[in-house]
Amino acid sequence: MAKPRVLILGGGFGGLAAAKKLGKNAIVTVVDRHNYQTFLPLLYQVSTAGLAADHVAYPIRGALRSIHGKFRMGSPISLDYKNKTVKLDSSEILEFDHLIIAMGSVTADFGIPGVNEHALGMKTIEEALEIRAQVMRRFEDLCRFEDETVLSVAIVGGGPTGVELAGALAELVRGPLKNDQAHAANHIDIYLIEAGPRLLPMFSESLSAKTQKDLEKLGVKVMCNTAVKSVESRNIVLSDGGLIPSEVTVWAAGVKGSPDAQFLHIPIVSGRIDCDDTLQTKHYPNIWAVGDISGAKSANGRFLPMIAPVAMQQGRFVAKQILRSHSGQALKKFSYKDKGSMATIGRHKAVVEAKKIKISGPLAWVIWLFLHLFYLMGGRNRIGTIADWSWNYLTFDRGNRHIIDSTN
Repeated sequence: MAKPRVLILGGGFGGLAAAKKLGKNAIVTVVDRHNYQTFLPLLYQVSTAGLAADHVAYPIRGALRSIHGKFRMGSPISLDYKNKTVKLDSSEILEFDHLIIAMGSVTADFGIPGVNEHALGMKTIEEALEIRAQVMRRFEDLCRFEDETVLSVAIVGGGPTGVELAGALAELVRGPLKNDQAHAANHIDIYLIEAGPRLLPMFSESLSAKTQKDLEKLGVKVMCNTAVKSVESRNIVLSDGGLIPSEVTVWAAGVKGSPDAQFLHIPIVSGRIDCDDTLQTKHYPNIWAVGDISGAKSANGRFLPMIAPVAMQQGRFVAKQILRSHSGQALKKFSYKDKGSMATIGRHKAVVEAKKIKISGPLAWVIWLFLHLFYLMGGRNRIGTIADWSWNYLTFDRGNRHIIDSTN
């Protein structure tokens, strides 16, 4: 029996999980607009000078080497379902027997004016480097003037990304920047703005309260029950008419399915691909959706969260589904197994929750470190990350405080 030709659109967690699970049992081709996978859970550390950018990127070709998979750098612009082909922006046409759409997500502005123009997202290495550059450039301005000018950095969104970024920025200010120029560091304010009643709503109330307390000890100004009306160049306008000064605004309030999927002209619901409980796109057999772009729902009827564990489980599941289909076996229903959530606030500070287990403090921090190293791709990246973390921990310094951006 000939091997199935599987075309995977997207080289993120879901796409590569599917490719690896298919292994040599299929002819696999991965398409992505970048030739590397970004380890998104550690991207915030790039923006806060904790890690070098290349430590969170891994070549897709390297990930596919062991399964003899193919890679094409580009973006899909059309789908011909009848002939089972996808056309790329390079004009290349790729054939498939099964198509896995794993195109990920983009920052969601929820229709709030000014977000796209004046705020930075946290979805790409370029955005992380831009955040770092803007913070460091404005810090250098404070060092130059040495007056009472205040630099305000505002993070919108109290989920794991916002919490981890706020904590890392606070430690950057309290440690390395204070050692560089204490007067300037003392004039940096960090705001964390959350529209809901508490931070980390997916955690228990006790861990949410612990997180807020730890952040406030680091000097972060936490503002819950605070909705954003619009974002301006140097201010955030709140729904109650109030203003928060913000020289650098980071938007971590949420994501949505990649709009690129619309070019494929398949069913979309709420920005995600409309699929059934087998993860097969409705009305389109042999087209599968995994990760943030997938419209799969849990037993309560809600969309599954846009997080890496969901994408990886779905990717591996769809790989098995394709092999079942190819051998004439019946398809199964996908069921997400929630293994818990975690977030780090800073040195020795983290929260972990898995079912009835709730852990905070140093033990949670060690668990967070170990699991992120475990899932990070590439031995070189692991060694580089361990080296950076060890240097940061032992010296209270961060050696990646370079201003590297398009305006440099």
